[in-house]
Amino acid sequence: MRQSSDYMIIYSFDKGVLVYNQTEYRADILKALGQSTRMKIIDFLREGERCVCEIFPAIGEEQSNTSRHLNLMLSSGILTKRKDGIKIYYAVKHPEVLKIVDLATLIMIQEINGRQRLLKAV
Repeated sequence: MRQSSDYMIIYSFDKGVLVYNQTEYRADILKALGQSTRMKIIDFLREGERCVCEIFPAIGEEQSNTSRHLNLMLSSGILTKRKDGIKIYYAVKHPEVLKIVDLATLIMIQEINGRQRLLKAV
C-alpha cells in the first residue's frame, strides 16, 4: 500500500492495482450515514445482527425502501450481510460507525443547548 497525496494505491496479487481517492471515499462513507432512514437502521443495529424482517417494522419503513438503504450501506462498507436459509441478516461492520453516530448526537445536543441559551438571552 502506498499513499500519494489524496490517493491511496493498493497492490493486490489477485485484483491488480486499486486506486482510491481518500477524500471521496471518506465522503461516501459519511453520505451513507447521513440520511434519517439509515440513521434509524444503524441505531436499531446497535444491539447486534438483525434480520431484514425485524428491521423494516422496527424503523417504520417499507421493506423495499429499507432494503435499498441496507444495500447502499453494505456497498459503502458500513454493514455486513449474512444469509441463513431465506432470511438475510445485517450487522454494523465497524464499531467505529457507532462512534461517528454518537459524535453526531453529541454535536446535536450541544447545538440545541447553545440555541436554547441564545433564545433565553433574547
